[in-house]
Amino acid sequence: MADGQHFITPSPPQIPFDMGPSPREGRTLPTVAALCSVYHPGSHSQHTVDRFLMGYEYNGRMHYPPFRVVSMYVDQKPKTDLSQFRTQQYDCQIYPDITSALTLGTGELAVDNVLLVCENGQYPSNEKGQILYPRYEFFREMVGVFQASGRSVPVFNDKHLSYDWEKAKWMDQQRRALGFPMLAGSSLPVTWRLPELEFPLGVELAEAVVAYPGGVESYGIHALETLQCMVERRLGGETGIAAVQCLEGEAVWQAAREGRWSRELLDAALYRRLPRAVVEKQSAWTNTQLEDVYSRRPPVNELPETGVKSPVALLVEYRDGLRAACINLGTYVGDFTFAARLKNGDIASTLFFLGGGPQSAYHGVQVHHIEDLFRNHRPNYPVERTLLMSGALSLLMDSRGDSHKWIETPELGVCYDAPGDSQYERGPMPYLCPWCPNGRYEAPKS
Repeated sequence: MADGQHFITPSPPQIPFDMGPSPREGRTLPTVAALCSVYHPGSHSQHTVDRFLMGYEYNGRMHYPPFRVVSMYVDQKPKTDLSQFRTQQYDCQIYPDITSALTLGTGELAVDNVLLVCENGQYPSNEKGQILYPRYEFFREMVGVFQASGRSVPVFNDKHLSYDWEKAKWMDQQRRALGFPMLAGSSLPVTWRLPELEFPLGVELAEAVVAYPGGVESYGIHALETLQCMVERRLGGETGIAAVQCLEGEAVWQAAREGRWSRELLDAALYRRLPRAVVEKQSAWTNTQLEDVYSRRPPVNELPETGVKSPVALLVEYRDGLRAACINLGTYVGDFTFAARLKNGDIASTLFFLGGGPQSAYHGVQVHHIEDLFRNHRPNYPVERTLLMSGALSLLMDSRGDSHKWIETPELGVCYDAPGDSQYERGPMPYLCPWCPNGRYEAPKS
């Protein structure tokens, strides 16, 4: 999940730990092209593509994706680049451009699936704080190969579609026009929820809040998708967003006093914070065990009003009247936590747990869903979620860059139905890791 400035994990060994014989040896497997911005330790490419190459622990045992990465395009190669080592270790070839990586030099599409992981790397930012990752440019070149070849294949696009709404919309239009199955977005919707929380389809919600750390925009998409994967299950389904606004500084707390977002729900979300070292003492937790841990924590002495120097609020008003907010608290928090008030007055809250460095186990959960896309040619959850949140984030950053004004968003009339199952992870947290010392992740000491 790191964006180049946060949470970069230690360098993994160049030679993976021997996890024993792979069941893939000697098999003819569907092929994958990996289109990456960078491939350094801790990058999204490393966490995603390494799992396809080496395998990873899932549901208590080592799992080897039944696919073969045959080609890579890597846009930037810093001194910490891993791609050269990985291609030598796994009989994969690096190509100088995206077209060649997709065609394997044949002139037409020659792979069965595409991983588009354009995250991390040294790219410029604009005046609104958006990192100008070239996902759209990667995607456009990929679409050109699809069009020229007269066929397309399943695509995974990491994080939001683009920092720009018009580009994101074009990407979705091409997906629909060419008819290829696509999965996109953050790993937050599929990670562990502590305690487990799944709203039934048709839930009646009054308001919702997410608390989140890190960069306002770079982690904003994670916060928005955390919000969306919960509220999309509300009565009537998703009908889109009517307006957005980005507030900063004292205006954030003033908006809470005015009732524009719920300060009570922020407290409920912050209640769910837990140190990683505590959570990783065991591989699975019951809700009862978690409530016992929460009840025995010491109280927090410093309120966010005094502990956060530069708070930011991403305010979202949905077309059906639901109001929600994602509150960026910088280093005051290290977690993504969610709380909502139901129309009957009850408050529900949970921690979206992102544990397991350096193997960052939540990336493995996401890879599990990418595998399902490649295998079944359909996504486990709708790409429209990511399209809507890409648009919301783009326009929120417009608000941030234009005097924090309230922006009506008729263009965000994205309608879709939530999946029947929320798709979040319920299995044990993994400890086996081919690129960890001795092939096993050691949880941090408390």
